[in-house]
Order: sequence, then structure tokens, then C-alpha cells
Amino acid sequence: MPWPSQLRPAGYTIASLAVSLGGILNGYDTGSVGAVVTMPQFSETMGEISPGLLGFTVSVIMFAGAIPSFFSGPPADRYGRLAVVAAGAVSFAVGAVLQASAFSLAQFIVGRVFAGAGEGLFLGVMNVYICEISPSARRGTLASLPQLFSVLAMCAGYFTAYGSVKIQSSIAWRLPFVIMAVIAVAMAITCFLLPPSPRWLVLRDRHEEAVAVVQRLGIRPAEAEKDILRVRDEDVSKQQTSFSHSLRLIWARQYRGRTILALFILGMVQLSGIDGVMYYAPTLFAQAGLPENTAGFLASGLSGILIVTISIPAAILADKWGRRTSVIVGGVLLSSLMFLMGIMYAVGAVHHTGAGRWVVIVSIFAFALSYAATWAFVGKIYASEIQPGCTRAASNAVATGLSFFTNGIVALITPILLAKSAFGAYFLFGGLSFGTLVVLGLYMPETRGEPLESIQEVFSKPLQLHGFGKLLRRGLGSSSSTFGRLSGRTSVESSTAELDELSRTHAASVRVLA
Repeated sequence: MPWPSQLRPAGYTIASLAVSLGGILNGYDTGSVGAVVTMPQFSETMGEISPGLLGFTVSVIMFAGAIPSFFSGPPADRYGRLAVVAAGAVSFAVGAVLQASAFSLAQFIVGRVFAGAGEGLFLGVMNVYICEISPSARRGTLASLPQLFSVLAMCAGYFTAYGSVKIQSSIAWRLPFVIMAVIAVAMAITCFLLPPSPRWLVLRDRHEEAVAVVQRLGIRPAEAEKDILRVRDEDVSKQQTSFSHSLRLIWARQYRGRTILALFILGMVQLSGIDGVMYYAPTLFAQAGLPENTAGFLASGLSGILIVTISIPAAILADKWGRRTSVIVGGVLLSSLMFLMGIMYAVGAVHHTGAGRWVVIVSIFAFALSYAATWAFVGKIYASEIQPGCTRAASNAVATGLSFFTNGIVALITPILLAKSAFGAYFLFGGLSFGTLVVLGLYMPETRGEPLESIQEVFSKPLQLHGFGKLLRRGLGSSSSTFGRLSGRTSVESSTAELDELSRTHAASVRVLA
């Protein structure tokens, strides 16, 4: 029985939900692999594994995703967003099958490399696809779906592994990968059933097809003409370029600032330390004085449920508050909580008995929940929507590749930092979060609810500092013109020279980690 027309979801909503299966794959692996590699059944199959090799086995998926992600943009421009997403899903399916069928650690690691390469192909491009098919008023919520699905799947992955460990055979650890293989195949097939991005069709000078796709997606004609079908001629001409030129184009003077901003936000949200908290939460809780079994449950089970609980309203309300609001509120909370935990350890207030350990435990939960409600969503949305059509896929792909790389760095250095100093890691990640807050507070324009093409008009000319940056400049007595306004809201980008300085700041932050 068909749905009543007033209850039937719009085509763009269905397409966004379908392509967001990639978020499920990412989250399910994250939620299950830590439990899988510590199962007795896994050790019986693979033999005893050293802690260093175990860490490499878990984190190799992130490094494997970085390189294909860097280069996924030009193919997405040439062959279409969905073609690259489908290729990534196939690669992930191959990797999941290799892991599920492994009888040696070498095959298992090769499977994780294939799965990581698949994630590198589809994670960034699927966000571009969702941004390009979504009406302006719904873009934030729909672009939040991959992250929401990732969180839901992370929780499901943990409880799947928690339940399957009771199976007295290797099926206990193979089952999660079988499930991921099935989802990946379903995702690949789905990509061939979805309509292509109408913006990509216009960029390929296929306007009539774009109009037909807009109708299929259920986007109102007025909205389509105002936003989706309104692509600048220079973007169309620059889209017809070679692979190498696509990568060079993102560093052209008129686009460089936006590329740096996307790199900065996607790289630095990972350097907040969130993956250190998520991967090593049992260690953090145990270090704070909790018994091992209690620490494991709080880290994986309870924290997963709480993150899901906070992520659902955060995704629904993504278009109700601004991108800057999410960045600033999140930055204040994340840096403050990291500094608080660092101070507690530095002054020796954390003991197996006493109130200090509970301050740290509550702060770890608060940090994860604050990230889930703010930075987890805004970075991926913002990096896609600020780019012009001719560089959107390439810029977002490179930024996503950097995100994979910084994610891997955090996963590798966190246990080393915790072993060297109980408080050093907290101060480092707190400082990086605060630096990110300051830079984005100064240079980040607001984009909520604006058509993608209107956003490009704001970025087409050098503008001044934003928010408290303007107040600071006035306080120092420097002259400044009024801010540019877009549809009644302030939207600002720094000059190219200022954003080059931002790039140097980002590079310096990475060198600190090294």
C-alpha cells in the first residue's frame, strides 16, 4: 500500500538516507573491531598478537583510507559522485569478506586495507552528493545523516560483538564482518538506483537531465532555479578539466582560501582528541581508578548509548542553529573539559578513592557528548558547502584524506602520551581545540540556510575578520569597512594572505604532534 502523498518522504530525503549507508559501515567497524580483536576466539584463530601489532591492525584502516581519499575528487568530477561512492562500497565489501574469511593475521590486515580504501573513496564524496541534492533549508540536517548513522552503527557494532562473543567458535568474531559485507553490497547496488547529482549534471553541461533529476528528487521549481540549477559559467568550463588540473585548481588563488579552511576544520576537529577518547576510553577510565570490567562497559556500552541519544536531536536541529554557533560552543566546551582533566592529573587530585576521579570520568563523558552534538556534524557539512561546484569534490576529498591521516595520528600517539604523562595528552588536545576555536571564530563565515551558489558569491572577494575578530580589530583601533552581508546575515572570509597564515598555523600544529 503506497504512503499518503503528504507523508511520503521527498526524493532528496530518500536519496540522502540511502547514500548514508556509508556512515553505517564506518561506525559499525569502529564499534566492533576493538571488541573483535580482544576476543579469545580471535586469538585462537590468529595466535597471540603484540600490543603494537594489535594497534596497527586496528588503525591501518584509517591510514589506508587517506591516500584514496586524497585522489577521489577528480574521478567524482569526471564519472559522477555516485560512481565513486559505489566503487568505495565494492572495495569495502571485498575488505569485509577478506576479514570475515581470514585464517591469518596477514589476510585480516589486507582486508582492513581494502575496507579503508573503500571508506576513503566514499566518505567524503557522499557528503558532497548530499549537499548537492539538498534544498538549502534542509541541507544541514540531511548532511548530518552519515554522522548520525555512524554513531548509531558504532553502538550497534559494540553490542553485536558483545553478544557474539558468547558463540563458541570463530563465528563470534567473523559475524560483524559478514554483516558489514552485506551492507556494503546493498550500498553499492543502491548507488545505481539513485539519481545523479543535478549540480554535477549542470557542471557537465547536461542541463536537461538536471531538470529531470530535480523533478525526480521532489525539489520545488523555485528552489531549483534559485539554488541547484544556478551554476556559474566559469564553474562549468573549469569542470571540463583533466585529473591533474582538478587537483591544481583547488589551490588557484580564488579557491585557495576555501580549500585551506576545509583542510583546517576537518583536520583540527580530529586533533581535538576525540578518537583518542573513543578508542582508549577503557584505558582512560581505568587510569581514573575504575575496575577493568566497569571501565570497559562505561567506555563502550553506556557511552555509545549516550552519544546516540545526543546525536539524534543534534542532527535534527542542525539547520536550527548556525555553523559558527556549533563551532564556538563546541570549542569552548571541548577545550575547557580537556584543560580541566589535565589540571586534575597535574595537581595529583585523581586517586582510586576521592572525588577527583569522578570529575575526570564525568568530564570524559561530557567531552564525547559535546563533540557528538557540535563538531562531529559541522565540520563535514561546512567543508562541502563552502566549495564552488568546480572544486567541491576535489577539495572535500583532500580535506577528508587529511581527516583520515590526523585520525590515525591521534590513535597512534594517544597511548604513548598517556604512558609518558597522565596530564600531557589532555593539555595537548585542549590546546589544539582552543587554537581551532580561535582560528575558526576569526575566519569562519556563517552558511546556514544559504543556497550553495550564494555562498560562493561571498567567497569571491576578500573580506574581513568575523565575529570577535571584528571587535578585536576595532579595539586595537584599526580601520575597517562594514562586513559583507548575505541575505541579511553576516558572512565573512579573510583575505588570501590571512588564510595562508591559517595554513601555516595548521602545519605548525601538526609538527607539534610529530
